[in-house]
Amino acid sequence: MSKKLPLDTLTELARTQKEEAARRLGALQSAQVSAHQKLDLLLQYRQDYSHQLQRLMESGLPASQWRNYRNFLSTLDGAIEQQRAIAAQANVRLDHGRGDWQHHARRLNSFDTLADRLRRQEAMLQAKREQRDSDERAARKFIDRAAHSSA
Repeated sequence: MSKKLPLDTLTELARTQKEEAARRLGALQSAQVSAHQKLDLLLQYRQDYSHQLQRLMESGLPASQWRNYRNFLSTLDGAIEQQRAIAAQANVRLDHGRGDWQHHARRLNSFDTLADRLRRQEAMLQAKREQRDSDERAARKFIDRAAHSSA
């Protein structure tokens, strides 16, 4: 079992930060999808009302009802522009969230790579120590046998 390196604490912190960034990214993706769905809904709603107005105009429409439709469509256009701004902002936030997640993923990968390198170095040093100890025991046995056989 390998001993815990001081770097392991940093690695765990980086892993936690990456997981938190992934959760934030998921929330940002949901918000972005929701913003675009609302925009699509408003656009569809506007198109439907515009077609409805067109049909009513073809069959004759009182001026007051025409003004009401035009005012409603104008209000709807304002809502569409607001939703476009919200969707654009959601896109920007999602891009920043992706960058944040990528930063934390790279940082974690760096710590993991460094920890692996340190563990390999420690394993090589341990293997060398064990080989040296084994060589020393073999040399002592040889010397003991040689001393006993000459006596």
